[in-house]
Amino acid sequence: MIAKPAGEAWFRGVRAIGAVESIDLSTEAHRLRDGGFWVVVGDFEGRVRAWRFAEVVREEVRDDDAARPGAAGWRAPGIVAAATADAHAAWVGPAPDDWVSSMDSSEYQDAVQRIRSEIRAGEVYQVNLCRVLSAPLPAVGGAQPPAQALGAVLDAGNPAPFSGGIRVPGDDRIAPAWVVSASPELFLGWADGRLTSAPIKGTATVPSGLTAKDQAENVMITDLVRNDLQRVCEPGTVEVTHLLELQEHPGLVHLVSTVAGDLRSEVASDADPWGAILEALYPPASVSGAPKLAALRVIGELEPVPRGPYCGAFGWIDADAHRAELAVAIRTFWWDAADGGQLRFGTGAGITWGSEAAAEWEETELKARSLISLASAGDWTP
Repeated sequence: MIAKPAGEAWFRGVRAIGAVESIDLSTEAHRLRDGGFWVVVGDFEGRVRAWRFAEVVREEVRDDDAARPGAAGWRAPGIVAAATADAHAAWVGPAPDDWVSSMDSSEYQDAVQRIRSEIRAGEVYQVNLCRVLSAPLPAVGGAQPPAQALGAVLDAGNPAPFSGGIRVPGDDRIAPAWVVSASPELFLGWADGRLTSAPIKGTATVPSGLTAKDQAENVMITDLVRNDLQRVCEPGTVEVTHLLELQEHPGLVHLVSTVAGDLRSEVASDADPWGAILEALYPPASVSGAPKLAALRVIGELEPVPRGPYCGAFGWIDADAHRAELAVAIRTFWWDAADGGQLRFGTGAGITWGSEAAAEWEETELKARSLISLASAGDWTP
């Protein structure tokens, strides 16, 4: 008897069951020309992989302007759960005190000052500085933790417009995957030949906490996204459709801008359009910095561990419908079998000349506090 393909993935309005193959988009993006529904996980450091699923179930999701996250009347859709045993499992996370950070407060604040010295020297204008939190979470009976169970916890306690997850055990043919995200940020949408990106810059607990520094940083990154899109879009079609829009999420408010443009016809008709799109836009501008290449150099020098899926891309590509929705993988957990099994979560802040080191550290704490508490066995305190 042939075993059914294992694994599942879910997003707003979409669930997929049974991963049948995985590819590396950096070298095999042309495979998307064959069609299929693919779930994408991109590491910040550059590797972007995709898993094709055998069965896909969809429910209607509004894509009009009123349905945009943060718009009046908007509410996050619930998880479209796959009918698997994982969907009914309980979530038992790490102990709250087991989380450790790749940088402590002193190390992070020293890195902020180093970035300010790079800005003073004219090397960069802004750098996103991140750290990775990890806690032991062993496999149970050799099986991955129940990803959908964590997804349900996050969906209830921290609903997000681009929430989703993927769990693929993997075998000798298919790479394993385990990501659960409550991302509020659109990295790249593709529909009707139009590319859209909505970078977030500016975070506070209440609107009055947003500052002139937040606005300036958002405009800076919006301009970087606009430049990235111009590399693959028709001249004259790239536009900022929303600038400095206030969006509210559980416990946080953000400034969000939206940039869109029409994909160039020669890119769309190429045998490998996704290769060109990712080369132009990856990694996401909002979680790297400006200028992007210089910011990536500074990140490589200052951050002690790789970010992995955090700050990469997570979402789906429907190669048959020529549609895609990829989020920036922030507010995102991932699990790997290293060191007996580790659950990981990243948090960061955008550093500019106007940054105060202690305040930037506190922003990383603010972004992590609620989600780490939800994923832990009890309340989490930094």
